[in-house]
Amino acid sequence: MIDLSPLRGSRFAVLGLARSGLAAARALRDAQVEFAAWDDDATKRAQAQHQGFALADPTTLDWNRWDALVLSPGIPHSFPQPHAAAAAAKAAGKPVIGDIELLARSAPAARIVGVTGTNGKSTTTALIGHILKTAGVEREVGGNLGPAALDFRPLRADGVYVLELSSFQLELVPSLRCHAAVWLNITPDHIDRHGDLAGYIAAKRHIFDNQRAGDVAVIGIDDAESRRVAEQLTGGTRSVVTVTVGDARAAGIRVVDGRLTDGTSDAAIDLRPIKTLPGAHNWQNAACAFAACRALGLTAGAIGRGLASYPGLAHRQERVAVVDGVVYVNDSKATNADATAKALAAYGAIYWLVGGTPKAEGIAPLAPLFGHVVHAFLMGKSSDAFAATLEGKLPYTLCGDLKTALKAAHAMARHDHRADAVVLLSPACASYDQWPNFEARGDAFRAMARALPGAVIEAGGGA
Repeated sequence: MIDLSPLRGSRFAVLGLARSGLAAARALRDAQVEFAAWDDDATKRAQAQHQGFALADPTTLDWNRWDALVLSPGIPHSFPQPHAAAAAAKAAGKPVIGDIELLARSAPAARIVGVTGTNGKSTTTALIGHILKTAGVEREVGGNLGPAALDFRPLRADGVYVLELSSFQLELVPSLRCHAAVWLNITPDHIDRHGDLAGYIAAKRHIFDNQRAGDVAVIGIDDAESRRVAEQLTGGTRSVVTVTVGDARAAGIRVVDGRLTDGTSDAAIDLRPIKTLPGAHNWQNAACAFAACRALGLTAGAIGRGLASYPGLAHRQERVAVVDGVVYVNDSKATNADATAKALAAYGAIYWLVGGTPKAEGIAPLAPLFGHVVHAFLMGKSSDAFAATLEGKLPYTLCGDLKTALKAAHAMARHDHRADAVVLLSPACASYDQWPNFEARGDAFRAMARALPGAVIEAGGGA
């Protein structure tokens, strides 16, 4: 657990007692820093009280006597409607911060890599952590992914904290300094929280706010908004390293036909044989991880060895089994069309398990990739709407649920004997109609695929 004793003498109110809020409360308690905890859910309050945390409703506090509100990132503090506690703190001139800000304040000299973007954050964060581990660098990995930041082990001066940072978290870190700040890409997301795309981009840009001379901004420039951000940052005190996939003439780091090239060292790494990094989107993740690790002083050879041994992440194009040459891939994390597009582009003969609680865009944006799909197996609440989208464009079967869809896809793939066949769970939907979360959905798919007769178990994922 991070030592917050440098913050003694301050008083904090902690609002929201899920993963990050509970970690903050534990760390403050263990460091003997005065705080009060609260959650609007009575059950969570009771659990916190059972753990010995002092409770106080932050909407009723005299904010002249408190130093900051530590807010869980899922709670709105400005748009669309600020929580009453956030409004009260701001009215008193007190900052609204997150748990990662407590890490930044307690360890201002720590080496930190921050990773943000709309897609690929988790893979890139985990990939950087894996490369550092294989190179013998002490590191802790988490934030939006994995453990909360305050549950990290304290590291020595040469260690590295690798943080996945969402837009919600980045709005709550006024003093966080990222020695290497990675910006992968931007597509519209969380508009209900940020108001519009400009608000979303502004939140993401906080990752660069406190960089200094010698720090590095790594920016994927394969979309127009990200190119604009790179142009705006170029010429400052930090170094800007651009990353692109497919443009052989581009400066910076580029991947062309699966071959990663570092323009400054002429190092080259062939990414195509790495099963856990399939597709152009994963090549972008790998190239950004390469750039961040170079910024930390690793050699191209050490990074290449780390990339080659990367085991992948669960639910991100995770290869879970092979049956008679057909690969079964768990991409349950793909909860919108943009994420599913990455998976559809990565394979050529897909038996597609799709559906659940639909997002507003549905699957219509995926039409240019329907040629990669042999047959679609529709499940969940979205089935009728998706059937209407696919009518006349792609053969489909209404299956109802995941078990039925997998059984039908398995039978058809075995019958067809297509080369490079993939049974792909990439739902383009949230899971809440039939599953508590995407992890439960993916775990079920993995277990069912591995239970198929003749299944050879594979370990390792992707996006």
